[in-house]
Amino acid sequence: MSGRPVLQADEQGGYQNPFHDDQGYPMNTYGSNTAQNPFESTTSLAPSQPYGDSHAPSRYDLHDDEEKPLTSSYGGSYPPMSGPGGFIDPSAYGDPHGRPGSVYSQTSMTPAARQDEQWRRRQTIKRGKTKRVKLQSGNFVADYAVPTAVASAIEARHKNVNSNEFTHMRYSAATCDPDDFTTENGWSLRTSNYGRQTELLIAVTSYNEDKVLYARTLHGVMLNIRDICKTKQSKYWKKHAEEGTPAWQKITVALIVDGLEPMDKSVLDILATVGVYQDGVMKKEVDKKETVAHIFEYTTQLSIDSDMQLVQPHGEDANNLVPVQIIFVLKAKNQKKINSHRWLFNAIGKMLQPEICVLIDAGTKPGHKSIYYLWEAFYNDPNLGGACGEIHAMIGKGGRKLLNPLVAAQNFEYKMSNILDKPLESSFGYVSVLPGAFSAYRYRAILGRPLEQYFHGDHSLADRLGKKGIHGMNIFTKNMFLAEDRILCFELVAKAGDRWTLTYVKPSKAETDVPESAAELIGQRRRWLNGSFAASVYSLVHFFKLYKSGHGIVRMFFFHIQGLYNVFSLVFSWFALANLWLTFSIIIELLPAQKIYIFGTEAVTFYVNQAFEWIYLAFLAVQFVLALGNRPKGERLAYFLTLCAFAVLALYLIVCSIWLTVLAFKGVSFTAGSSTSQKLGELLSGTNGVLMAALIATFGIYFIASFLYV
Repeated sequence: MSGRPVLQADEQGGYQNPFHDDQGYPMNTYGSNTAQNPFESTTSLAPSQPYGDSHAPSRYDLHDDEEKPLTSSYGGSYPPMSGPGGFIDPSAYGDPHGRPGSVYSQTSMTPAARQDEQWRRRQTIKRGKTKRVKLQSGNFVADYAVPTAVASAIEARHKNVNSNEFTHMRYSAATCDPDDFTTENGWSLRTSNYGRQTELLIAVTSYNEDKVLYARTLHGVMLNIRDICKTKQSKYWKKHAEEGTPAWQKITVALIVDGLEPMDKSVLDILATVGVYQDGVMKKEVDKKETVAHIFEYTTQLSIDSDMQLVQPHGEDANNLVPVQIIFVLKAKNQKKINSHRWLFNAIGKMLQPEICVLIDAGTKPGHKSIYYLWEAFYNDPNLGGACGEIHAMIGKGGRKLLNPLVAAQNFEYKMSNILDKPLESSFGYVSVLPGAFSAYRYRAILGRPLEQYFHGDHSLADRLGKKGIHGMNIFTKNMFLAEDRILCFELVAKAGDRWTLTYVKPSKAETDVPESAAELIGQRRRWLNGSFAASVYSLVHFFKLYKSGHGIVRMFFFHIQGLYNVFSLVFSWFALANLWLTFSIIIELLPAQKIYIFGTEAVTFYVNQAFEWIYLAFLAVQFVLALGNRPKGERLAYFLTLCAFAVLALYLIVCSIWLTVLAFKGVSFTAGSSTSQKLGELLSGTNGVLMAALIATFGIYFIASFLYV
């Protein structure tokens, strides 16, 4: 869309407003309900519609917030104690007394720190008119008017004069655990209040991803929702459109951020632009109860793509985005991804009761109609409990990132996993892991024991669970919960009395960013390898639970075949390190025995090979020492040098292997009068047959399977 406004950074690192509010509401008029600029502070926005008049008589005095700064000593642990001697920096989250800005210089700040500082200054709460708002069963829930430009961006055909869905953003200060976020405790969500049935709940979890990664994910999700609502392939979605029920009302997006302090504050600018977030409305505590999560709700038709261009409707253009119901959950503290999933499944999911839940990590961009293909798999198979699509590495324009060997290696690994591993496991009905970056579950399938076992790894439940929680686990069980998604997959398939299966959906594709440095890669793989090994052992040890499920005889037969396959895979992976060393040492020692002197003479070749073996063992020992620590990013140089050394040694191994292979087949001679079968027998006789089998079992399978997959 050529006419889209572009978000341009100003000199201070903020953004210029792409909108123009023709009503010209002043930003500093206390009590005003409309903000002119979605990027400026909305501190002055007052709740325009209090909730719960018939509930508890307690009142929340907004005057309390106007007198006290948002500090760690009052209502939360996320503002930093950055002043000398531990005193609170007056600029942190704003200064209610209008004093000058922080005396701390921003010249030495990193861009991320400067962004955080600017965001804190926008939270300044200014003295104005005191308003008292009735609480809803003791809970603070209020509506705030969105900027006029945001509200007017909605197409007229979607607007409902009897609802403030498009004119107001709803804010809830959740002061409870996610398990207690229920209607019985006075909590509610807009979607359920409107009586809408949720078919598809799409969750985007994030930690500290920047605005570009976040925008590419959110925009990709909104494009997928548009494709679902306008598809002509599905009778289900067509039927609802014909009945007059807009398809977008059956889809909800939940954005869950794991901690206010670590998050990239520029993401809030993105969300403010589309109307989902406003500065200055968050309540640090309500009735002396600390806010656990800030929940914003708004239905928007705006989006921002990865190029920071604002995407908005244009007339009756068929390519316009459809309205998207967004629930933005901003957790006050960092409590890890599994806790974010508890907000999704035990709070939002329990209230909306969706049929399908799609999980996406911020930074992962869903491909064209990829979410639709996942949903379609569930719709066509009532016994399908979980599914995943193909995840491929982000390689940049023209594949330029493939010039980085680490990215190229991960790209190959992802491709081979999607070509060989996932389809094989899918044919059995049990995919060992549905990647959390892009997967989907049937909500009623994971209720009960699967989610209970899954949430045992939540640190916030450690005290409540006691010995069953993370503090009562041994080291093996803790390692297992580094790959808790594998536990969820096994418990889902083995759920007592049910016959749920897992599958791989090839047409559904997503692109994700991969580590581009050695330290980041090691940190990621340490979690994956530790967790996957422990989870694999767990699934094998508890294999008997499958007998309590409702699977038929044929399915159980294939589960036994897959279990045997997993045993062999586990054994080979355990000895993989030793096998690689034996392969390297044996092959390079074969060179002098075959009269191959790569370095000129037999003696020089022998001593160089000995040096390579010692270098191999030395760097391997270094890795054992580094593995005793838990901060790969603190030893970047050591990991970089190790990868470089192993890369050179691997290249030397490949050269030696090719040389020995050519030499082995060079001695094969075919007589002119021999038949084809005799020639083939001569080719495969002796050690040549073993060599041919090895080549076909590796490169041959990769080559053939890749062409069949395409």
